[in-house]
Amino acid sequence: MDNNIFTIMPMSQRFTLEPGKTYSGYITVVNPADATSDFNYKVSITPYGVIGTEYEADLATTTNHTEITKWIKIPEPTGTVAPNGTKKVEFTITVPENAAAGGQYATISVGSNNAASQSSGVAVQNVFEMASIIYGEVTGETVRKGEILENNIPGFSAVSPLTVSALITNEGNVHENATFIIKVSNFFTGDVILPTEDNDGEYSELIMPETERYITREINNLPMVGAVKISQTIYYRGVSSAEEKVVILCPIWFLILAVFVVIGIIATIVGLIMRHHKKKRLA
Repeated sequence: MDNNIFTIMPMSQRFTLEPGKTYSGYITVVNPADATSDFNYKVSITPYGVIGTEYEADLATTTNHTEITKWIKIPEPTGTVAPNGTKKVEFTITVPENAAAGGQYATISVGSNNAASQSSGVAVQNVFEMASIIYGEVTGETVRKGEILENNIPGFSAVSPLTVSALITNEGNVHENATFIIKVSNFFTGDVILPTEDNDGEYSELIMPETERYITREINNLPMVGAVKISQTIYYRGVSSAEEKVVILCPIWFLILAVFVVIGIIATIVGLIMRHHKKKRLA
């Protein structure tokens, strides 16, 4: 029985493409060391796009930004990888002379070659598809236009981890990168929470052409109750947006407990007042 959970490398590649030229590349299919049999694979090309502001992957819709699916050729689209082995799958991208400037996107998807596995007497189980995304930029008169619409830090959080967010638009015809820098410190002590030794608080996100992207980032290792100072700086297309807030941290159970304590204090005070008035009436 084949229980392979294979991987591919790299998960994405970027190409600067000139009309009339041919480019070469490859992905690597990896069959893990604990695999129980050879992995028979097949490779396919699909369009790549996104749906909605949260970027649900769309591997079906063809647009003027997915013409590259016609330009990619894979000489050997099927093959076999032994356990603890790798296989290089080569491809070429031949750009037409009349290719329009701008972004071009596709995936090179790898999945189980069921026909080959069945013919070899291997039962296929728990095998899925993985895709390497191709980000192409055809040179020429590209349009680069977009802006940072939102840079959000909550003022209060009752849950952990805390989430910061941003909304960025790309009105051009080629993908752009946005860079984020997040810093966190304890409001009362000034101790730095982020960056840390293994996390510098900086990351980048790609914004596809003619889309808006809603980006979130979770911040961990915060005190359960207290206050922290959080800043988020976004750099996008030569413009920056900086936001800083003091965020109150208080879990729901603590709020409920505080409410009961307050109610108990009020009830005690009311009871004392009522007993005091009763004593006065009896005096």
